Amino acid sequence: MRYALLTIGLSALGLAGCVQGNTVDPDFGVALRQNIAAQIADPAPRYVRAEPPASDGPRTALAQDRYQKGTTIPPQAESTSSVGGGK
Repeated sequence: MRYALLTIGLSALGLAGCVQGNTVDPDFGVALRQNIAAQIADPAPRYVRAEPPASDGPRTALAQDRYQKGTTIPPQAESTSSVGGGK
């Protein structure tokens, strides 16, 4: 009888350690979910302008043709401006 009570008591103490409380912050993972949502393209975007931005078919065809022939237009060189002139 004594061993039975001791076994029950030790079992109760052992099981008490298995109880989990709500220790996770409710905001846990919000940044991850926000980053995932930011990387998903909007299937129905809302445009500020009256018409959605369109791709110009003939212009795209000319660009593709130039690309295939190896005669692409090189980009213009960019430069930075200097403020103050360093006098």
